[in-house]
Amino acid sequence: MEKVLGVGGVFFKARDPKALAAWYREHLGVPVEPGQTYGAFESTGAGEQTVWSSFPAETAYFGPGPAPFMVNYRVRNLDAILSQLRAAGAQVDEKVEDYDYGRFGWATDPEGNRFELWEPRSHEKT
Repeated sequence: MEKVLGVGGVFFKARDPKALAAWYREHLGVPVEPGQTYGAFESTGAGEQTVWSSFPAETAYFGPGPAPFMVNYRVRNLDAILSQLRAAGAQVDEKVEDYDYGRFGWATDPEGNRFELWEPRSHEKT
């Protein structure tokens, strides 16, 4: 059975994403560059990061549900875990996106919370 390897990121909606990111940087030390809405923590694993990001309140990126957040999970084999979720009857987006830093897919849990699955390039199948 495929399983998640850890949390790859936490994303949430904000009325003013840049101002909120600046607040987190100033008061909690979240590694967000001035003027940006996201940053990344270096994780304990080899080259792994956990991304922190604020999104506009009206974003559609989190899907149609009312959740003000979305969790990104790191996985070893995106195709396998998406197939596993489909076989279990989960709502899985058909689209998969591929970037230099990894591949992404999305699904929704039984309570309507959309989540993102990320296969970083460092975990490419051999």
